Amino acid sequence: MPKKVYRLQVLLRIKERIKRQSEMALAKAIITLNKEKETLKTLEKEKDDIIKSFKNARKDMADHVKVGGKIGYSHVHVNFLDKLKDDEEKKEEEIDDQKLHIEDCEEKVTSARRDYIEAANQFKVMEKHKELWEKKIKNELSAKEAKELDELGQVIHQLKSWRSEGGASDGDV
Repeated sequence: MPKKVYRLQVLLRIKERIKRQSEMALAKAIITLNKEKETLKTLEKEKDDIIKSFKNARKDMADHVKVGGKIGYSHVHVNFLDKLKDDEEKKEEEIDDQKLHIEDCEEKVTSARRDYIEAANQFKVMEKHKELWEKKIKNELSAKEAKELDELGQVIHQLKSWRSEGGASDGDV
């Protein structure tokens, strides 16, 4: 008897491929999110460095003014402080943009996770269907074998009955 082939095998392979692709998309989304979070940490550290530089520059200017420094030096120092303040504002804008970018990445991770779960569930359903199909085929095969054995038993029984009724010898059969 030829072995039966699961008729939905192609669909099962497709579901498995979709599951793998969604798993890879989820992994990429998580990696991207982690990189963006690292970028945010870097931007926040740069902002902190600018703030420290600003505080140090103000302290230096205050110390310089206390000892009676040159007027031109104070003007340069004020311009430097203004530049640091502008840098801090620009960095804050970059941080805000990065936070929005991170939110977008988190949404992509959530979406990718949902897609992966859906693909994994569909693949499991197909695998379960195949298992049930294989079990059904085994049961059908067992039933067919049992029927054939039963028929064989009946034939043997009829032969024995025929031998005992008809007086046939063992060599006749």
